[in-house]
Amino acid sequence: MIRLAVLRHGHTDWNRAGRIQGRSDIPLDDAARADLSDLRLPPPWNTADLWSSPLRRASETAQLVSGRTPRTSDALIEMNWGAWEGKHGTDLAADPNSGFRPIEDWGWHYRPPRGETPTEVWTRIAPWLHSLTTDTVAVCHIGIMRMILARAYNWSFEGPAPFRIKRNRLFVVELDDSTMTPWPDPVRLIARDQP
Repeated sequence: MIRLAVLRHGHTDWNRAGRIQGRSDIPLDDAARADLSDLRLPPPWNTADLWSSPLRRASETAQLVSGRTPRTSDALIEMNWGAWEGKHGTDLAADPNSGFRPIEDWGWHYRPPRGETPTEVWTRIAPWLHSLTTDTVAVCHIGIMRMILARAYNWSFEGPAPFRIKRNRLFVVELDDSTMTPWPDPVRLIARDQP
């Protein structure tokens, strides 16, 4: 059995403005850098293998909370939001012609214009997951975390999600052959000066 802990990257200017980032390579903002500089991975996660998305906001988060340079994988890049990247989610939701839907109404085949479906995202994540050989921390994006947790919880992107992704928390999934079992509670990052 291997444990995978996924961590969402810190805030960016686009996050705070409610803009959809997707694959746009938006860096952490200064406040996020300051906050993350005061946090670290708790044991035993501080010695686990470390991976991240190659996008700067994820790789920098990984480095700040671990003091190590992560290995990167394109499998961990955020979901492609296509024509909606850079737009405000509230504007898309208010436009009845946009096709934008709340996550509870997606299903596995929902596709933003010229973007990826959850099924396509899962298809690129799954080989990376199956390649893991030891406990691993992966710093990535909310879309990637949703796909992993959706599979672990058997959630079909229909109705309310059985999890709520928050920052500065590790969401742990146990991987055992073809099964994925989520831990019921996330693990908080700890203060850098905490023993």
